[in-house]
Amino acid sequence: MDNKRTVATAGITMGSCLAMIISFSCNHSILWAIIHGCLSWVYVIYRIIVGY
Repeated sequence: MDNKRTVATAGITMGSCLAMIISFSCNHSILWAIIHGCLSWVYVIYRIIVGY
């Protein structure tokens, strides 16, 4: 048998980070930044369409 260790890494993705930065700069709210960070690329694309 081949014993392999699989490590699940939990971290922040590029999309989440970008969404939180854009959200905080527009709304000045940490709560909205966290919510938009969970939406990730959906929020980033929305801001591109609507306008920054």
